[in-house]
Amino acid sequence: MIKKKKDNKDIDLNEYKIENLETNQTYDSEQEIPVELKESMKKVGIEVDSDKSGIFLQSGNKPDLCVSKVQGIELMPLKEALKKFDGSNGKLNLQNYFWKAVASDKDKFTAEAAINEITDGYFIHALAGKKTVFPLQSCLFIPPLPGLKQVVHNIIIAEPGSQLDIITGCTAHTGAKSAIHLGVSEFYVKKDAKVSFTMVHNWTESTKVRPRTGIVLEENAKFSNFYVVMSEVKNLQTNPVIKLIGKNASYFGQTLIYAKGESYYDTGATAHLIGEGSKAEIISRVLAVDNSHVIARGKIIGDGKNVTGHIDCSALLLSPNARVDSIPEINAQNPEVSLTHEASVGKISDDHIEYLMSRGLTEDEAINLIVSGFLDVDTSPLPPSLAEETKKIIDIVSRSEMG
Repeated sequence: MIKKKKDNKDIDLNEYKIENLETNQTYDSEQEIPVELKESMKKVGIEVDSDKSGIFLQSGNKPDLCVSKVQGIELMPLKEALKKFDGSNGKLNLQNYFWKAVASDKDKFTAEAAINEITDGYFIHALAGKKTVFPLQSCLFIPPLPGLKQVVHNIIIAEPGSQLDIITGCTAHTGAKSAIHLGVSEFYVKKDAKVSFTMVHNWTESTKVRPRTGIVLEENAKFSNFYVVMSEVKNLQTNPVIKLIGKNASYFGQTLIYAKGESYYDTGATAHLIGEGSKAEIISRVLAVDNSHVIARGKIIGDGKNVTGHIDCSALLLSPNARVDSIPEINAQNPEVSLTHEASVGKISDDHIEYLMSRGLTEDEAINLIVSGFLDVDTSPLPPSLAEETKKIIDIVSRSEMG
């Protein structure tokens, strides 16, 4: 059965509405967060009671809690930051970054965020040389309001020599019906700075998701990006654009998807290697079951001198009606580049299952062991503490979604 393509023309933004627009924070401390909400946050790796450098929580279109715990690491709602950092008194002028990594007219979703004056989100700013000891945590939550339109705009700036480790969880209440999430995120990583970003999505089968992300990397800047989604979703489309403009800048991105039900995913990343010696690696691991459909994209454009890039996509089809399209693309615009790609899509080998069964495992146990190995992603680009936390998150999410 050939599935009908689900594109942006299928989404009419007028069918959704923005609610709960109060600007006051709901909670004064983490202890005031309701138990039910804490459980939802936990499913996307946000441990309220764990050690952290700060926490940001936004329900719908309203920031509920913002706590920063590290001197030199600024965390606040974006609307507040735009007022505070206006360039006066020698301060940072946030307008110099606003809509610079992502164009406001990129598509109808960014245009919606740009014209909507109530758009909020988080602003994270690491001052020069400052580093997070524990990860910063943020959670974007869709409450149980029918037809809700959540519009979020985040800006993250890592000044020269700084380091940011961030865990962001996006999730929806089980009672959230026919909601849409529009998320704009702009990252600016300056000379010798490092950013490690782990994002976990946990949606409902009726949620539509449209993240739009831009990342700018200067000289010797490093960015490690992990994206994990293992819940059913109506349809999701995301393709971060990474511009490596500085000499020896580097990007490592890894996506892990467990698609099920009638879910439709169109995911990927585009890396533009501009600075001399810059490099990018884009990896995706996909498990597809039921009637799900996943498009796994990867694109690397080699412009600069002595740049290197690699795309790797592997997918396992665990149901006869599941579908995965792997679309790697490499574009060399300079003779002094090295770009490669590899892709594989298939089912679990019968020989592997039979071998494990010959060692005493049942068929289900054999399949689960193979799947577990497939989900054992490489977290070595992350700082040790965040690598451990990311593996724990993947373990929690996979156990909860796969049983």
